Order: sequence, then C-alpha cells, then structure tokens
Amino acid sequence: MKSIVVFNNKGGVGKTSLLCNIASFLRIRYSKKVIVIDADPQCNATTYMFPYENIEKIYKDDSTIYEIIKPIQKGRGYIRSELPIIKSPFFDIDVIPGDTRLSLSEDFLSKDWLDSKAGDSRGLQTTLVFKDLLFKLKDYDYVFFDVGPSLGALNRAVLASSDYYIVPMSSDIFSLKALENISNALNQWKNQLNKGLEEYKLKENEDFKIEDETIGWNLQFGGYITQQYKAKMVNNQIVPVNAYERIIKKIPDAIEKYLVSINSRAIRFHQIGQIKNLHSLIPLSQSSNVPIFNLKAEHGVVGAHFNKVREYEETLKDIANKLIQNIEL
Repeated sequence: MKSIVVFNNKGGVGKTSLLCNIASFLRIRYSKKVIVIDADPQCNATTYMFPYENIEKIYKDDSTIYEIIKPIQKGRGYIRSELPIIKSPFFDIDVIPGDTRLSLSEDFLSKDWLDSKAGDSRGLQTTLVFKDLLFKLKDYDYVFFDVGPSLGALNRAVLASSDYYIVPMSSDIFSLKALENISNALNQWKNQLNKGLEEYKLKENEDFKIEDETIGWNLQFGGYITQQYKAKMVNNQIVPVNAYERIIKKIPDAIEKYLVSINSRAIRFHQIGQIKNLHSLIPLSQSSNVPIFNLKAEHGVVGAHFNKVREYEETLKDIANKLIQNIEL
C-alpha cells in the first residue's frame, strides 16, 4: 500500500478534482483498490464524489473522518470501531468522507505536537493518528489524502504519516513562491518529529511503535502537475499566455531546489503531468458527480467536448503511469 497526499499550501490549483479523477482512474481503468480520505474541513472531495442525498445520510449517520479523530481527542486512543468507509457510486472508489468539525481539531493537534517534540507518548500518538489509520487500510493499493491549502497542524499530521506527496501547480507567481514555504515546513517538521522519536526512545528505552512497527518520517516528493491556461482576466484585462509561460519555465528549477533536494531518494519523473484547459467539463463533472474521463452525452457533453474528455483520459493515463513509476521504485 502507498499513501499519497495531493498538497499545495496555495489554493485554487485544481487539487481536489485532480485527486478524485486520478484515484477513480486507477480504480476503473487499472483495477486498483483505492480509497480517498477527505481530510479537508471544506469537504470538497466528498461533495464532488457523492450526490446530495448520499451526503445527507453520511452526516446523519456520522460516517465521517471525525470518527477517526474523536477517540484520541477524548483520550481513548486510536479508533477501534468499524471505519467510516463509504463507496462513491460513480467514481467507484471507497471514501472516508470529510467533516467540517476537523477544523476544530487544529488546537488539539497543535498542543499534542508540542508534547511530541519532547518525546511524550500521548503527543506522538496524537501526531501519528493517521499512521494508525493507514495500517488499518493496508489492504488497499493506494490511499489518497485530500487536504486543505495550509501548513497547519491537521495537514502536518497527515503528511507526517504518509509515504508521498504530489504538488499541483497553477501558472502564477504565488504557486511558485509556495514551494519554498512547503520545503521549509517539511524540513522543520521532519527534524522535530525525528527528535521527538529519539527523545521517546531515550526515555522509554524502546522505539515508538504502531502495530508493532517502528515509526519514522518517511514522506517523499512524488512529482508535480501543472495546470495550463490560455488566458486570465486581471483588472478586467486579458493576460496573454506568455505571462504564464514565463512562470511555467521557472517551475522545474524551483521544484529541484525546494522539493527534490530534500528527498532521501531519487524519483524518475519530477513533472508527472500537465492539465490542459478543461473549459466546462469540470462543472459538468461536479453537477453529475461523475469523473471527467467518464463523462457522456447523458451528463451534458456535446460536440467538441467529447474530444476534450478523450484528451483528459490520455492525460490521466500519462499521470498515472508516471506516478506509479515514481512510487513503486
């Protein structure tokens, strides 16, 4: 099993639609066993993959990711009841739905993070709550985490427990600048967690373990994906593609400097894909709760949009192949 976080602390980069479509593509086209964990308090992945009537039932039954956090927040340790896994009908993947109450866990996670840096058992247990969840999901081929655009305590807990992260990039200066923030945060978190684990070993005379396995920071950069724009309105003026091309040309060097350099091992492909302008396909996909590559006439696809659907499927195939090669080395 490989766990993958689709992450950028810059918002508006098409993160959720990309994650849900890659996950569904791996399931439907490659017959992989896939689950998406919606760890974003905005719950966009859940909203995207489930019709409204399904979402009503999910929240009525409390079948959400909050059931993972609640026991440890109440001092009961890791979840021991059945995991809140729901099947997305059209994406054909398992999902642990999101919950807006996750945002309330930031203070709790931050406090226990401070304790974890000193080697405190409770602090480490809280910080690595998603590592325990991943052990429980070991029968899946791929576990994808959707997270919000922040460098807060919740995302830190997800990233500290995961194997890989991939970065969707928009073609603007802010997305480029965000890479340095990500690099600094990951380096700092890695050092602090490892120090906490060392302190725990000194105090307890044993390694910190979950499910009898010694735990450490294993996160690796798994690749980046750019979003392609034809034009953009700025102050009621259309900015030409050239303005974005200048940014796109700077991305490989920035990725190498800030993300590849902190990996403990090499990956084959730094850029694993480029998403072309999808025009109205995304709203069609969202309104029908169907992955973009499976959109049909019954979902509102007409004329030249059929070619766009086919092009997007080829793009996903390329992304999936490169991602698999990067993480299965």
